[in-house]
Amino acid sequence: MITEGMMSSKTAEWATPPEFFAEYDREFHFGLDVCATPENAKCARYYTEEQDGLSQEWRGNCWMNPPYGRRIGDWIKKAYETARGGYCVVCLLPSRTDTAWWHDYCMKSRDIRFIRGRLHFGGSKNAAPFPSVVVVFSPETIRE
Repeated sequence: MITEGMMSSKTAEWATPPEFFAEYDREFHFGLDVCATPENAKCARYYTEEQDGLSQEWRGNCWMNPPYGRRIGDWIKKAYETARGGYCVVCLLPSRTDTAWWHDYCMKSRDIRFIRGRLHFGGSKNAAPFPSVVVVFSPETIRE
């Protein structure tokens, strides 16, 4: 899951910058962080690695900054399917437009927000070694 202080590109875990989250929370009013740790959860309700957010039901307006490893496509698929079920999932993702998960799911959103510059995850002094994007999956933004 997303752990504070893990900033090398050798990890799949990148903690959401609080000020970045706050900007989106003002717009979406999140009720659930679908993958977090107690130390970095962005909402009062959250799923930890032990609770396995992928196997849980996501309802309401959800925030998702998934682990950026091999299973990222599973998280994005779940976000897309949750939107098809009537809910909203806002996803902070690495901008990897050449991947299967990007084409299979992200391209089905009408609300893709590329981030100018590089984010500083988890309070790191160094910027991430990759560009980021926010993809909004909701009944209003997805296309079949």
